[in-house]
Amino acid sequence: MMILRPIQKSDYPALLNIAHESGHGFTSLPVNEELLQNKIARSEASFKKQTDIPFDEGYLFVLEDSETGEVVGTSAIEAAVGLDDAFYHYHLSKVIHSSRTLDVYKAVDILTLCNDYTGATELCTLFLKDGYRKGLNGKLLSKSRFLFIKQHQYRFADTVIAEMRGVSDENGQSPFWQWLEEHFFSMDFPTADYLTGIGQKVFIAELMPKYPIYVNLLSKEAQAVIGQVHTNTKPAIELLKSEGFTFNGYVDIFDAGPTVEAKVDNIRTVRSVQNKIVRIGNTQGGSPVMVANDKLAGYRATVAELQVDATSEEVVISAEVANALNIVDGDTVSIATL
Repeated sequence: MMILRPIQKSDYPALLNIAHESGHGFTSLPVNEELLQNKIARSEASFKKQTDIPFDEGYLFVLEDSETGEVVGTSAIEAAVGLDDAFYHYHLSKVIHSSRTLDVYKAVDILTLCNDYTGATELCTLFLKDGYRKGLNGKLLSKSRFLFIKQHQYRFADTVIAEMRGVSDENGQSPFWQWLEEHFFSMDFPTADYLTGIGQKVFIAELMPKYPIYVNLLSKEAQAVIGQVHTNTKPAIELLKSEGFTFNGYVDIFDAGPTVEAKVDNIRTVRSVQNKIVRIGNTQGGSPVMVANDKLAGYRATVAELQVDATSEEVVISAEVANALNIVDGDTVSIATL
């Protein structure tokens, strides 16, 4: 059974292994011992914090194989981005060049540096180890965050975003960054990506072009990857699109990967959550659903085959699932279809 839970200090070796495996372009997990330990400590403090507004909290989850005890994936939620450090994007829009006299009309794409998503909640740090990218593991790892947001909605913003990993090759080279490097920077993409991951973002404000960039002035290779995702990220963006997330022209400033957004109340899983009272007993099959307890620091979520009656306030779950979720008879759970 796969169980999603908050990260603990003892999970550091597993998180370091995931950071190595995730490779270049995975900004939120740089291979840096101090930073990763700080992420774990910050997450533990966030789950314990008493608050009714989103601020600088970061909630980091891990997916554990209950049979082996191995941590096989991670995902996270940032409560409100850009409140401490500036949160940059390029916004893709158009300007019109026209002349009635010459009978010329031309729409031109431009990229403008902005901080438009400041204060939004961010879904981030989603990574599943290669051998476990099967079945419903990826959906549990990603979608269980929506159950958590629904249960503790006061801790999060009304707008939820997700930055999707952009195109880069096996050596970590990004066609979009190569153009920026040539004209504005003197560092390669992995270095810039690493510096951002460890929080050293001041160089962005110092060196990034301050004026809009005309897209047709970029190299053909750079133009081709604007708003495109890395091959490994395609399943993740398709899942978010199915939840109601849309692309509104915002792209990453390093690899030009798309950022997608949705209002919390418009997210399909959030809308479909059912709250049920638990009765522990023998289950008679059913359909696979995502089920989570309603705890904060003790949050647990898993996938189970249950018979869910929309007209009933109760749901019967097995003792095995109850133990996995750390719940007893009479507790409340959140259920969502997959």
